[in-house]
Amino acid sequence: MQDVLDKAKNIELVIFDVDGVMTDGSLFLGDDGQEYKAFNSLDGHGMRMLQEGGITAAIITGRKSNVVEHRMNDLGITRVYQGFRDKIPAYETLMEDVGLDTEQVAYVGDDVVDLPIMTRVGFAIAVQSAHPYVKKHAHWITQRSGGQGAVRDVCELILEAKGLLTQALESYLYVKK
Repeated sequence: MQDVLDKAKNIELVIFDVDGVMTDGSLFLGDDGQEYKAFNSLDGHGMRMLQEGGITAAIITGRKSNVVEHRMNDLGITRVYQGFRDKIPAYETLMEDVGLDTEQVAYVGDDVVDLPIMTRVGFAIAVQSAHPYVKKHAHWITQRSGGQGAVRDVCELILEAKGLLTQALESYLYVKK
């Protein structure tokens, strides 16, 4: 576990996949073609805490969805790359933009399409519900499944490794004077 914490301590950017990571992977399509996704509010708040701790969050996803755009706007995440079945071009653009070393970057994925990035970053994370081959190539596997709090697991692990989690959590305690 110390190796995991050492990797997490270096992270300045966390890149998240969406389907299967921020959601359970289900796609709900209406008769009109409108796409719906269910996001976990614990995950969203974890991403807010991560950003408040000074760590950048980004999204690289193979699908393009207005729902994702709306959710990321709500969370204040501006580095959003949608519609990249081959995620490497988006990753390379993002890395050039942020100017970080690969050891400072984590990627959270669930399926084989995530492996090209997972094998390049300093901290590769698979959600509990990930494909077994993806888990095999991860440095760490979350306790919870995609869409069920896995993103929160990631955020809290990184904040803990950086010594920021206790302060982040205690900031919610209201002490009446």
